[in-house]
Amino acid sequence: MRLHALLLAACLLSSCAVAAGQATVTLIGGDEPLQFQVELADTPDSRARGLMHRKELAEDAGMLFIFDYPAEVGFWMRNTLIPLDMLFIDERGRIVHIHHRAQPHDERMISSRYPITHVLEINGGLAESLGIEVGHRIELDLRGQSPDDE
Repeated sequence: MRLHALLLAACLLSSCAVAAGQATVTLIGGDEPLQFQVELADTPDSRARGLMHRKELAEDAGMLFIFDYPAEVGFWMRNTLIPLDMLFIDERGRIVHIHHRAQPHDERMISSRYPITHVLEINGGLAESLGIEVGHRIELDLRGQSPDDE
C-alpha cells in the first residue's frame, strides 16, 4: 500500500510514461470511490489528438492527459464528437477546476485556470451526476509495469 502511495506521488510530480498507455484512475472525496479506465495522453502527439474523432466513450472510461510540469493549459473541442467533462488536477492530485459539458466541435479555449499537471476527460454530464467536485483527489494505478518497476 505504501509503495502504491509513493508511486502515485512520484507519478503526479513527474510525467509518467507507461508502455501500455492505460491506467485506472480512482476519484476519492465523494460518498464512494469512483474508478475510470483511462487511456494516457502523455506525449505531444497523444495530447494533441486526445479524444478527437471518437463516436462514443464508455461510462467508466476516459483519457488522462499528463504534463511534464505544472502550468496553466488550454483545451478545445475541435474534431471532438462527444461532449466531455474536463477535470483539471494539480500536482498534488487534487481537482482544482471542472469544466462541465464541453461541446463537440467548439473551438473556444477552455482554460485550466490554475497550474495543473493532469486533465481527466470523461463523458459530459458525468461529473455532476456522480457528484465529482473541486477538492476531490485522484489515485493512479498504472498497468503494464514490469516487476522491476515496483
